[in-house]
Amino acid sequence: MSHGIRGGLLRRHHDFRMLWCGETAGKFGASVTGVAMPLVAVSTLHASTFEVGLLSAAAWAPWLIIGLPVGVWVDRLRRRPIMLAAAAVSLVLFAGVPVTAWSGRLSIGLLLAVALLTGTAAVFFQTAYSAYLPSILAPDDQPEGNAKMHGSASAAQIAGLGSGGLIAQLAGAVNGMFANAATFFISLLCLAGIRHREPRITRNDHRPTSLISEVREGLRLIAVDPWFRTFTLFGAASNLALMGYQSIQVVFLVRSVGLTPGTVGVLIAATSAGGVAGAFAARRVAHRIGTARATLLFELGVPVLGLLIPLTVGGAGTLLFVTGGFSVSAGVVAGNIVKASFQQRYCPPELLGRLTASTAFLSYGTIPVGALLGGVLGTALGLRTAMAITTAGVPLAALILLFSPIRRARDLPTSRRTTTNSEPPLDSDGEPALPRHSSRSHRASPSRNRVPEPSDGHQVPGSQGADRHRR
Repeated sequence: MSHGIRGGLLRRHHDFRMLWCGETAGKFGASVTGVAMPLVAVSTLHASTFEVGLLSAAAWAPWLIIGLPVGVWVDRLRRRPIMLAAAAVSLVLFAGVPVTAWSGRLSIGLLLAVALLTGTAAVFFQTAYSAYLPSILAPDDQPEGNAKMHGSASAAQIAGLGSGGLIAQLAGAVNGMFANAATFFISLLCLAGIRHREPRITRNDHRPTSLISEVREGLRLIAVDPWFRTFTLFGAASNLALMGYQSIQVVFLVRSVGLTPGTVGVLIAATSAGGVAGAFAARRVAHRIGTARATLLFELGVPVLGLLIPLTVGGAGTLLFVTGGFSVSAGVVAGNIVKASFQQRYCPPELLGRLTASTAFLSYGTIPVGALLGGVLGTALGLRTAMAITTAGVPLAALILLFSPIRRARDLPTSRRTTTNSEPPLDSDGEPALPRHSSRSHRASPSRNRVPEPSDGHQVPGSQGADRHRR
């Protein structure tokens, strides 16, 4: 690793500071768009509930279409130029939305196209970013780096979501897209200021050379490893539920609860404050009780309060939405921090791009399905019933973690003890044997993410708040 600096000194690490500031600016802009884009569809274009869900689905569909090959390309190429190009594309596309609106040509079809193209840029950016961060930080600094990135992202989301609602109310939802375009310009400047230059990627003669073979290698890594497999399956189920309710929450608050756009933005911003709390607590809780136990607490115990969201009514009843959303955000962000640091340490560096893309393909692939599901359920059963069904799915998804090797461990492993050619050894009960940990590796445990975040995985160029607390 290059440019490694110990934990408390990360604030002096120039390259990390540039990456950190650029990513935070991008998160702010994506959060503004996460409110502005649905409000443009609802208030300006009078879109239906299904069309709003389809808009969210379009932003995430590229993970299903090109997610796997992007992982291979990221492992073959330098990561920083990929991020620069993705940020530039997002800047141009988001700035084009209000320009098109001024000409009177804005339509749902155009918004869908922008969501799809910026979502494509997000695939390249997120995959490259997840593989790039470990190259500028030493292993012992990665837990702090992940915590800082997720914490600042959540803080930016609070400001961005609140600003998105206020901008939409004061200047119009369409003009809010300019704020997002400006933040991607800041991201470009910050990425350009990074001094670290990656070495030229060289091909290992023993590695597969075809795209299909390398895609298969990333998928096989998930299939044979119980830890990667567990997190990927959980991410897929969790993102299905998360996106199911998040894709229709703006419509729910406006049409079922009767709130103004400005109030909607403030409420969603308040729920995102849970992400800051989760980022603050993640490493401390994990250090005290262990990374595996912390994962169960954050992903299963805390999000149960999300069941309060569909009970939201006007007036003081909006506190139910804030309490439920705050808890879900806190659990997701804290869990993503633990997972991101685990993945960066546990995965071989030369496979990190493919692992990121393969897990994103499988876990992010359910996001467009969840967005469509939210729209379909909202149309067929009503918005409140749809919110009840999808929010219940968030803690239910964590049962995958409960019935996995994570339940019997105190800490997640910090290095792979098995090869990709066979399943891990079994213990006397026929279950995967857990690796032993030294006291040093225990202290270095983070307790991304991604995670992604990524996803489920915070974030990333994208039109629907693309890192809004994804696995």
